[in-house]
Amino acid sequence: MQSTASSPQEYMDSLPDDRKDAMTQLRKAIVENLPEGFEERMSYGMLGFVVPHSLYPKGYHCDPKLPLPFVNLASQKNNISLYHMGIYSDSELLTWFQNEWPRHTQSKLDMGKSCIRFKKLNDIPYELIGQLMQRISPAQWIQTYEKAFLK
Repeated sequence: MQSTASSPQEYMDSLPDDRKDAMTQLRKAIVENLPEGFEERMSYGMLGFVVPHSLYPKGYHCDPKLPLPFVNLASQKNNISLYHMGIYSDSELLTWFQNEWPRHTQSKLDMGKSCIRFKKLNDIPYELIGQLMQRISPAQWIQTYEKAFLK
């Protein structure tokens, strides 16, 4: 479900009441823990946290007019989804996250390649998400991205 919101605040304001608290807490965990340099904006109809062109002028290889995506957060039909490109491209980070998950929540990890799905909104491990955000700086993400996706 892509939103037509033109700003992160408009996106948050448009959320159904049953999702607002969890989305607000997830957004806060991201914003308060992302290293300096990432920017929040709408990206692909979701909340996006990107490396801006001011830090990475090449932009995203699929469309260089777009900034380099890093994390997206979306309220989907059946869950809240957190897309984290670092987990997708860094096996050590993925292993760390998978090992930490059971220490922070009773819920089973529901995850695709880069997508963490939260179906039980009262079991979201906000502290773990904050820790995940702290693990990659924009410079580290650029290096990982170029190594993983640019040939």
